[in-house]
Amino acid sequence: MEVTRLFDLLDRYMEKWPEQEAALAGKQNGQWRKYSIKEYIETANKISYALIHLGVQPGDKVGIIANNRPEWNILDMAIMQTGAISVPIYPTISEKDYHHILNHCEAKLVVVEGADVMNKIDHILPETPNLKHVYTFINRNRFPYLDQLIELGEQNANPGELQSRKNAIQTEDCATIIYTSGTTGTPKGVMLSHANIINQFLNLQQTPAKWSRTAFSFLPLCHAYERMLVFLYQFLGMSVYYAQNLGTIGDNIKEVNPTMMSAVPRMLEKIYDKIYSKGKSMPWPSRSIYYWAIKLGRKYKIEDSDRSWWYNQQHKIADKLIYSKIRANIGGNFDIVVSGAASIQPRMASFFSAIGMPVFEGYGLTETSPVIAVSCRGKYGREAGTVGPPLPGVEVKIADNGEVICRGHNVMMGYYKEPELTKQVIDEDGWFHTGDLGKFTDTGLLMITGRLKNIFKTSFGKYVNPQVIEEKFCESAFVENIVVVGENQKFAAALISPDFAFLKGWCERHDMEYTNPEDIVKNPVILKRYQKEIDKYNAFFGDYEKIRKFVLIPDEWSQLTDILTPTLKVKRNLVQAKYKDVIEKIFV
Repeated sequence: MEVTRLFDLLDRYMEKWPEQEAALAGKQNGQWRKYSIKEYIETANKISYALIHLGVQPGDKVGIIANNRPEWNILDMAIMQTGAISVPIYPTISEKDYHHILNHCEAKLVVVEGADVMNKIDHILPETPNLKHVYTFINRNRFPYLDQLIELGEQNANPGELQSRKNAIQTEDCATIIYTSGTTGTPKGVMLSHANIINQFLNLQQTPAKWSRTAFSFLPLCHAYERMLVFLYQFLGMSVYYAQNLGTIGDNIKEVNPTMMSAVPRMLEKIYDKIYSKGKSMPWPSRSIYYWAIKLGRKYKIEDSDRSWWYNQQHKIADKLIYSKIRANIGGNFDIVVSGAASIQPRMASFFSAIGMPVFEGYGLTETSPVIAVSCRGKYGREAGTVGPPLPGVEVKIADNGEVICRGHNVMMGYYKEPELTKQVIDEDGWFHTGDLGKFTDTGLLMITGRLKNIFKTSFGKYVNPQVIEEKFCESAFVENIVVVGENQKFAAALISPDFAFLKGWCERHDMEYTNPEDIVKNPVILKRYQKEIDKYNAFFGDYEKIRKFVLIPDEWSQLTDILTPTLKVKRNLVQAKYKDVIEKIFV
């Protein structure tokens, strides 16, 4: 069955895999709540009937503010098949951002998860005149809730009207408006058509192996990257299991044994750090073998022809002694781990591929639906340090200033209500300007080398690319996050957010008292140890790029403190504003 609108996925799924036990699954009260494709479709239709009954018209905006759960997808499909436009919104943003987004898109109805989000929405209701209906996922004794919405649809079934609306929807119509998570500035509403997203998974369908049948998801569905992948999973008839929460990812993976999932580099780095630290408590002979295997894994070449016979023999031994045990400890039976949202360190891609968790790196933006390029199977389709070849049907070239630009079926319809902003990023010839710097390898794979607007010039006229420096320093287990500064200054410096969990363990191993973040970042012994790390990684850079001074920041950098985006990228401008006084003191 041909898929020309996103909700066509449901009928296709029913036609090809009618007996699928779990199209979607999430944890409820300690048990996996599974939705068959039949229940998925029936529930989505009931919600569609309810939306029609409540007066939601084609083109109206309906918001979803929730963490990943099966009901998220059910709502998403229900909204789109009525002709309304689905607006996913992060459940971790500020009241001010909710006020802006809900008013900007003129949302008519919204479904919210959690008491905290509900209270924020409740507080801004008097200032959101278009918002006529608010529903919660469970009964919170304030607004009607999801079961009541489903019951309303059951009581007001209108299959004729629903079918009429579905028939009227064209593949070029807007399916969703996704507001950028915004490392800078006010969130912008990216309009994506059904065709934008469908072309993504049609061109990615060969990426997973045919035996890959179980997907695990924990990255936010509000993000274009994860949402598109879940559409791909449904196109391929895979079961999608959602993590209970970020703290249960490890346990959930062992329960589900997934064959595919997506991740962000920071999560993979944290897994690696745990794997590496585990060896420290081993007795000498075992520890020596363990770290030999880890070092071997970091040198893994993805192309078979690039690995020597001697390396392969060592790899077989390492796999039997060490890698197989690591895999068992992590869980899963991975065909692919898709990494995106930021660059992954080449040694990380090599290591996880070596242990049997092949990392396929992708690149794109919300404005590009989101994939521009992605690793693929076949000769020279995947290489550590690259994001793969451009997606079929997507043209990519490097502009004279080094910027990656693209055009094709993936480029957005535009920013909602912002034609001038749209013109700033999509030129007259249809090229979308990403703002990222890049280059191609000899084999046609794309490499992202930095962010155009983040490059700064020192007072000596030397250009510094902070992203390259930051990515290298984040290889250190001591560093959770880092921001390099120094525009118009004599040298580059850094604000470092330490990995306090690792630091606490380091203190214990060195018989040193770990007090609290505020005190530990001023401790001379700790500062001396960090200087050692600075010296180690400075060796990779030229004189004008070296970090000459640094400050350890005791504050937590997280989504809750608004310093990290939902995909764990640092909001550089916010950091520089928040620590303006600290930065000024560095350069006195």
